[in-house]
Amino acid sequence: METLFESHVTSVPLLFRGKVRDVYDAGNYLLLVASDRLSAFDVVLPTPIPEKGRILTELSLFWFDRTKDLVPNHVVSTDVRPYVKDPTERAQLEGRTVVCRKAKPLKIETIVRGYLAGTGWKDYQREGTVCGVRLPAGLREADRLPEPIFTPSTKAPVGQHDENITFEQAADIVGRELAEEVRRLSLAVYRKAAEYAETRGVIVADTKFEWGLVEGQLVLIDELLTPDSSRFWPRSEWRPGSTPPSFDKQPIRDYLESIGFNKKPPAPELPPEVVRQTTERYREALVLLTS
Repeated sequence: METLFESHVTSVPLLFRGKVRDVYDAGNYLLLVASDRLSAFDVVLPTPIPEKGRILTELSLFWFDRTKDLVPNHVVSTDVRPYVKDPTERAQLEGRTVVCRKAKPLKIETIVRGYLAGTGWKDYQREGTVCGVRLPAGLREADRLPEPIFTPSTKAPVGQHDENITFEQAADIVGRELAEEVRRLSLAVYRKAAEYAETRGVIVADTKFEWGLVEGQLVLIDELLTPDSSRFWPRSEWRPGSTPPSFDKQPIRDYLESIGFNKKPPAPELPPEVVRQTTERYREALVLLTS
C-alpha cells in the first residue's frame, strides 16, 4: 500500500517537518500535511504506517467540527488547489492536508486524563500523585478517576522528550490567566469527546491538546483526539487492574520495549506484522468513532 513518509512540494515553501506533520507556508495560511511517519517515545521511526496520515486528518476534522461550539480551532478548509497547482504534487497532499490559520503555539501541551494509565499510573505508584495532582489511595491500573484531571507537559523539540509539569509550572510558562483558560477548555473538550466516544464503545483514557493564539484568541491547533494524541480503549475489554488493548500505536510501543529499545534515535525498522497491526488499530478507531 502506498505511503507518504515525507511530502515534497515546490510551489509553497516548507517551514519545517515535525514528528508527523510537514508544514508549508501558504501566505495567509499554513498547509498542515499529515505524513505516515510515526513517533514512539518521542523518536521518529523509519518505517511509515500505511493510511495513518489520512486517518489522523479525517479523525481530527471530525473532532474539530464536533467541538467548535466549545472552542475555536485553526481549520480553514481541506482544499489545497488554490496553493498547489501541480497535479502530481497535489496528489501527495489530498486527504491528508488541512489549510489552517497561522497561530502562535503555546509553549506547553495539555493532557487530560480520565483513567489511570501510562506515565500517570507509574507516577501514582511512586507518589500517589499525577503531575502534582493528589489522587485517592487504592486506585488500580486503568481505574476511572473520580474526575478527569488536567496534567500539562513541556513541548519538546523533535528528538527530545516532553516532560510532565504541574499546573503551577504551566502558569509560570504561559501566565496564570491563560493557563486557567486552557485548563477549563481542555477539560470541557475532553468531557464532551469522552461522553460521545463511550456511546460508540470507545473509552478515551487520556488525550493531549495543542493550543495557539490567533490575534489574541485561544484556538485548538495541530491534531485533535486521534490515536497519536490519545489513548483509546475498547469499552468491552476494560477491566481495572490491567491496561486494555488500545486503538493506537501500542503494538509499536510493545515491540520496541520487547527488543530493549533505548528510546533514543536512531530507531529500528518495524516488522511488517507490527505495521499491519498498527494500521488496523488506527482504522478501527476511525470507523468506530465516525461511522
